[in-house]
Amino acid sequence: MGEGSNLPPGFRFFPSDEELVVHFLRRKAALLPCHPDIIPTVDVRRCDPWDLNGKALQGGDLNWYFFTQRSQNKATGNGYWHTASADETITSNYMDVGVKKTYRYYLGEAPESIKTNWLMHEFQLLDAGLAATSSGGSRRTKRGQPRSESNKWVICRVYESSGGSQSSFHDDGSELSCLDEVFLSLDDLDDISLPN
Repeated sequence: MGEGSNLPPGFRFFPSDEELVVHFLRRKAALLPCHPDIIPTVDVRRCDPWDLNGKALQGGDLNWYFFTQRSQNKATGNGYWHTASADETITSNYMDVGVKKTYRYYLGEAPESIKTNWLMHEFQLLDAGLAATSSGGSRRTKRGQPRSESNKWVICRVYESSGGSQSSFHDDGSELSCLDEVFLSLDDLDDISLPN
């Protein structure tokens, strides 16, 4: 599902954090229709970040957007997502409506895993964010805590970071991504001869 699916010509999907929470996630969590309905649902545990092309909505600057169910387990077939920084609060009209969590993707299993340049922002609703679209009778939790039952959906933005110490340069001056380095190191293992 590339950029422009079900969108008018020239439309670029580049939403702010507030727009993702208020206009998309809040409607999904409240089971309300979203127009246009362009963000697909993807199981983050069944998809490595480089496999999102064609499954998630591609937005501006090579970001991939998708809904997924909240889960503590963020392991995939080839690695896992691990917390990368402190949570950020998302506000709308001077009210806290959501939380942005940042994760980094690691190849392999801890502690021998390899840090990659893939980052994921996961957006969750707070009580105030869901209360604006739901009608009474809902269970209340402490202010600022995500709901446990009615807030099972999150929206994610995944992208590959271009900076940092996770990349190196090839002989011709072109930059290698962390995945390129992993695959090149696997090639090096093929060159090693083992004793008989």
